[in-house]
Amino acid sequence: MARMRGLYPIVDLDTLAKRNLAPLALAEAVLTARPPLLQLRAKQQTARVVLELLTQLKPLCARAGTQLFANDRPDLALLAGVDGVHVGQDDLPLECVRRLPGALRVGVSTHDHVQLAQALALRPDYVAFGPIFATSSKQGADPALGLEALRRAAEMAKAAGIPLVAIGGLTLAHAPDLA
Repeated sequence: MARMRGLYPIVDLDTLAKRNLAPLALAEAVLTARPPLLQLRAKQQTARVVLELLTQLKPLCARAGTQLFANDRPDLALLAGVDGVHVGQDDLPLECVRRLPGALRVGVSTHDHVQLAQALALRPDYVAFGPIFATSSKQGADPALGLEALRRAAEMAKAAGIPLVAIGGLTLAHAPDLA
């Protein structure tokens, strides 16, 4: 797995649509920062649209040396030939994704320390923990966990040797606290 340090951009089609921003243009701009990975999140789109976008993003990410992850859909990740899939608590479980052909890398969202411990025991390629702050980009988001919970999560992930990313409500104003 690429080192998980710094920016972990999520190209969220719902958020971009509300702001009238084009996903490929945003991805191209974000990729100039050479993040270790980029995730396409398309909760309200058809499988065909998501597959097309993954296919268009793949060469852009490859040129930047950035791994491309699909959100929620290992089937589309495999069809598009991308690097991995990010699954949530209600998606196909990590152990099932690992049984699929194609050796996808897998990231897992967790929303408390119990979920985090369970995910770490399964050895994903990385874990996401949050929301750290209140977020408006996800309907029905869990309550904000705060920085102290993030510190404990970081200790747990470090002890397991698995990269951790903070998610939820992160803004530039929070960057100094997160660093």
